[in-house]
Amino acid sequence: MTRARLTGLGIGLAFGVVLSWSGMTSPEVIRDALLFRDSYLFLFFASAVAVSAAGVALLRRGRVRALTTGVPVGWERERPARRHIQGSIVFGIGWGVANACPGPIATQVGQGIVWGLFLLGGVLIGVYLFLRTHEETEPSWGDAPEARPATRAGSAAA
Repeated sequence: MTRARLTGLGIGLAFGVVLSWSGMTSPEVIRDALLFRDSYLFLFFASAVAVSAAGVALLRRGRVRALTTGVPVGWERERPARRHIQGSIVFGIGWGVANACPGPIATQVGQGIVWGLFLLGGVLIGVYLFLRTHEETEPSWGDAPEARPATRAGSAAA
């Protein structure tokens, strides 16, 4: 297994532990937040956004390279498009119906929670259908920023 895959596995395991430890795999926690009975989930999200914003600001200021690949860290800004709105609506409906999103679903499966298997099946079917209907119109994985040469620190070529 390559260093990048081992690093990804480690990060995924750590993320799963944090999700489990924080209660984010519990449908009751998610339902209570979606019904505005408890602010715990929203405060958890707010802290994640704050930490991420600080991390992105630090990455943009420094000439940072990815630890596992050595490729300059960069991304392109994209204006919100119709597909973003549609995707967020579908995601929100699925989150509300299932009381889980993909991260907690993977953690539920890892914990041996049976309903997580049905949710995971739905996610996999949705991904399959998306890829099948968008094969020709969407960029391929090979067009990811890490596959493109960097033009300057912190950005990737189009």
